[in-house]
Amino acid sequence: MPLGLRIFLVYFLFVGLTGYFVLSTVMKEIRPGVRQSTEETLVDTANLLAEILHDDVKSGTLGQSRLPEVLKAYGKRKPAANIWGLPKNQVNHRIYVTDAKGIVLLDSAGLALGQDYSRWNDVYLTLRGEYGARSTRSDPDDPNSSVMHVGAPITDQGEIIGVVTVAKPNSSLQPYVDRTEHRLILWGAGLIALGLLFGALLSWWLSAALRRLTAYAQAVSEGQRAELPHYRGGEMEQLASAVEHMRTQLEGKAYVERYVHTLTHELKSPLAAIRGAAELLHGEMPDAQRERFVGNIENESARMQQLIERLLNLALVEQRQVLEEQVEVPLAALVEEVLQAQAARIEGAGLQIERGICADVSVFGERFLLRQAIGNLLDNALDFTPAGGVIRFSAERDGQRLRFSLFNQAEAIPDYALPRLSERFYSLPRPHSGRKSTGLGLNFVEEVVKLHGGELLIGNVEGGVEVRIILCS
Repeated sequence: MPLGLRIFLVYFLFVGLTGYFVLSTVMKEIRPGVRQSTEETLVDTANLLAEILHDDVKSGTLGQSRLPEVLKAYGKRKPAANIWGLPKNQVNHRIYVTDAKGIVLLDSAGLALGQDYSRWNDVYLTLRGEYGARSTRSDPDDPNSSVMHVGAPITDQGEIIGVVTVAKPNSSLQPYVDRTEHRLILWGAGLIALGLLFGALLSWWLSAALRRLTAYAQAVSEGQRAELPHYRGGEMEQLASAVEHMRTQLEGKAYVERYVHTLTHELKSPLAAIRGAAELLHGEMPDAQRERFVGNIENESARMQQLIERLLNLALVEQRQVLEEQVEVPLAALVEEVLQAQAARIEGAGLQIERGICADVSVFGERFLLRQAIGNLLDNALDFTPAGGVIRFSAERDGQRLRFSLFNQAEAIPDYALPRLSERFYSLPRPHSGRKSTGLGLNFVEEVVKLHGGELLIGNVEGGVEVRIILCS
């Protein structure tokens, strides 16, 4: 199972369970909380009525007072109120008054007048000087028919002479409870969904970051060029830096060992030639022969110097994973600069140079490396082009791609050599001297082209050889 999916599942389980327990706990507290608030209001109302009813209960004139009519009128009122979006069109309080023995003296509902309520807790406890309250179902089989009753003592000089009870059905509170629960479910589900979305994004980001780093490590292990992923601080940046440091250390060691072996192998031949010529020069020989051996030493020394310089340039490119700079490089001007550097050799061979690159054609890349690559291609073309031959530069755009080509008039390259031309140290004999080059020029060009994200193609065409470089720009 992918790491990102595992992280998301753990996060989902944690957020889901946490959200469920928190939501269920809050949901369980809504109904008791509403009832507690309502009970607190009933306490205030009952105590207010106890003070209002004191005189009539004490004098025994409760039945002859205006209070029965007032309560009857109160029961018929239609408030037409809108409480937080919920309509209220009737009053729900039931008010009854009992004497010191618990006999009902007044009932706003007209249901229990003259009955003995002394056994009900609201009256029984209040008459004993305690807090009297009860919740009783009006229908024993319906749990939603419960009614809260809160009693308050009617006192005269410290003596309880009666009880007033204010009752309110819990069903009148249910719309507010339902609305609150509904809103809580919506908000809770929304927050849980938002939390899960955040977790999914976090898991995706972490997985993507790890995938980029894994792809980089795999590309490096396969010898490909890859750009180190960039992260903005944190452990991922430290991990990327550690991977890059490890790559540098491991590649550096193997790279040095490989180049030492390569350099040792390639220097054996010129060193042997120099040593043999030097030993022969110690003896007597004609001046012409001496000049020939001295020339051999100079040629082999130059070959060694060229080999070392090209190896260093190649090492510089191979160790690079990305370009150090990317600037707009005018291609025609760059080609002209390379041609000027080889002007003496071109004129000496009487070569015809054809320039087919418009002045506005440019490529984005590292100018120094591009110049070195084109210089190597021209140098290689000069080695194989016969005197008076043609060398042609051209470039054209194909959408976002730039196709650069260098044609030189020459003999066709053998089929067996075509796939190996860019191999390190592989070289064909030069037609003028029969000697081979270092075999590093085209290998260097290929590395530069790859570093620019392009492709190098070499093939035979009518009348000669064409080298093509395809770059994205």
